[in-house]
Amino acid sequence: MAGKANYGVDAPKVIRNLLLAGIACIILAVAFPRLTISHVTLLLNPSLFYGAFWFIAPAVLMLIYAKAGKFRHRDRILGKVAWTGAEEVLDVGAGRGLLLIGAAKRLSSGRAVGIDIWNAEDLSGNGPEALLKNIEIEGVKGKTVVKSENARKMSFADHSFDVVLSNLCLHNIYEVPGRAEACREIARVLRPNGIAVISDFRHMREYAQEFAKAGLAVEMFPLDWTGTFPPLRVLVARKALERIYS
Repeated sequence: MAGKANYGVDAPKVIRNLLLAGIACIILAVAFPRLTISHVTLLLNPSLFYGAFWFIAPAVLMLIYAKAGKFRHRDRILGKVAWTGAEEVLDVGAGRGLLLIGAAKRLSSGRAVGIDIWNAEDLSGNGPEALLKNIEIEGVKGKTVVKSENARKMSFADHSFDVVLSNLCLHNIYEVPGRAEACREIARVLRPNGIAVISDFRHMREYAQEFAKAGLAVEMFPLDWTGTFPPLRVLVARKALERIYS
């Protein structure tokens, strides 16, 4: 299939709202440079332009991440795995396939499975059709499987995957018990000696605690302040071989 894969823009409504708020501040600053209240004249320009900056700057940084930084971050996540090419991989919150396809390209005899419920607020053009189109364009159709499943209740058997990946997904589960359930599901489907690599900007210590409770060894990596916005952290959780016998 001709064309170039499109991995969308993360949190498009957030970016839109930030830009609109920034533009509104600029319009108000130009239209009403001064405001007189009870014979006291206030200069609105400095504060409104300052406010516009703090709305527009995050929106621009989020767009830069969506168009460039996310690919560097994908490679950072995938780089935590010592790939052999034979892995069974699960991408939790596959979206339009950034991690799923990246993992599939590292496989020879292995398989990459992507699950999602495709919330349009999380990613522009989010949907299984967009994911399948990207899979076709990137030439990994024979190594991928796509399923509509909730991270809190997966259909896979225990110890199904060597690698579990997830980026900017689990924070979209708004309840603490729900996020805990998703972490337990990830631990459950992970094979002994398997590795889970999770990235997010919120609740990372919460995830780490849940994985530790499930018996996984957890390592937390620093926030990426240069290539992601909001700055993202990466967590690596490993299941020991002996867990299968416990």
